[in-house]
Amino acid sequence: MTNDMTTGNPLKLIISFMIPVCLGNIFQQFYNIADSIIAGQFLGVDALAAIGSTGSLIFFVTGWLNGLSSGFAVYVSQFFGAKDLKQMRHYIAMSIYLCVFFTVIMTVGFLIANEPILRLMNAPEELLGDIKLYMAIIYAGLFATCAYNALAAVLRALGDSKSPLYFLIISAVINVVLDIVFIVVFGMGVEGCGYATVIAQAISALLCLVYIAKKFDVLRLHREDFRFSMQSIKKLLALGVPMGLQFSITAIGTIIVQGAINVYGAVYMAGFSAAGKIQNIISTVFIAFGATIATYVGQNRGAGKMDRVRKGVYMTQGMILIWSFVLMAVIHFFGQYLMLIFVDGSETEVLQAAQIYFDTVGWAYPFLGSIFLYRNALQGMGYGLVPMLGGVFELAARAGIVLFVAGKTSFAGVCMSDPAAWLAALIPLVPYYFWIMKKHKKAEAAA
Repeated sequence: MTNDMTTGNPLKLIISFMIPVCLGNIFQQFYNIADSIIAGQFLGVDALAAIGSTGSLIFFVTGWLNGLSSGFAVYVSQFFGAKDLKQMRHYIAMSIYLCVFFTVIMTVGFLIANEPILRLMNAPEELLGDIKLYMAIIYAGLFATCAYNALAAVLRALGDSKSPLYFLIISAVINVVLDIVFIVVFGMGVEGCGYATVIAQAISALLCLVYIAKKFDVLRLHREDFRFSMQSIKKLLALGVPMGLQFSITAIGTIIVQGAINVYGAVYMAGFSAAGKIQNIISTVFIAFGATIATYVGQNRGAGKMDRVRKGVYMTQGMILIWSFVLMAVIHFFGQYLMLIFVDGSETEVLQAAQIYFDTVGWAYPFLGSIFLYRNALQGMGYGLVPMLGGVFELAARAGIVLFVAGKTSFAGVCMSDPAAWLAALIPLVPYYFWIMKKHKKAEAAA
């Protein structure tokens, strides 16, 4: 069911769209998180460290595909807002060509470069075999990841944020069941977690495809929609590539940090990765607000309603600040208890490492939330370069912290790379957003 966000109360539209997206993001993260929980509980701290240390690398790989598909979907939302369904279907067809191309290249390339990448990340020798095996399975299943992200992005561009959520809930449950079956029943190691993840993602993609085919007549593609257009391909790449690079640049920064954390050993690796996963869950509201504002801004930009764009961004900023303070309280008072999801209470050193991370980064959550707001607002209007530049600033800040403190100071010093990166990312984003909005306001006044 489509959802026209160009009319109606902006606050109500944003909240009703955001909640399913938020829940969907939680369940999408649940793949790697479930792997970590089950590995940590049934296979031990080394298995938790092995799978947990892949989080930044998985984000690098899937983030590129997610960024591409999100960038391509901006045109879908704009043409849907403008009620030009023929062009909308054409751009979906061109997006399919590009998604297949990039997925093939990435699958082959990463399978070949698997071990060299892990060695660059300082993966401990005793964990290298498990990490390499787990990542090889994830790489082999990239088609399933790309298919779900692309199909879900199209559904959200048309205002349907609920259907992708339902499919993710189903596949997340399947993922947990398969994790337990492969590890506990069949006695597999970390490879069981990898197979469970890929199978579950393939199921979510298949459910999305079947649903679109049956319920969305406006998305029914015809032969003429697939008529190749280099001009359309260039337009998609001009927005999709910067958005993909933005995710990847951010991920490179986290990979650099992970490499620095790995130097401190398995205890800190486990604490850092588990704390990061908890933070990702409770901060997924920020990501959901970002995805919502991208669709909201894209549709209203396509309809030429920039006044609604301003109102939506202003209201979302207020909600992000409120949620930031809630997160600070949750992390401060309950962070240690949440860690027990991943490790036994007897692992006191792991729990202490996680608490150090929480204490170091918690104060900066308002800046983290604002990144998703301004980045996605600009992308929804069709501006991809400056959001990517924000990612470059983020990378520079993380790399700088790691360069000056890794191995020279405490674990907490490396953790400071996150707040530094979040602050740095806002340097180009916020001024550029207000400059763009001022430019549009002048154009409206002159018209």
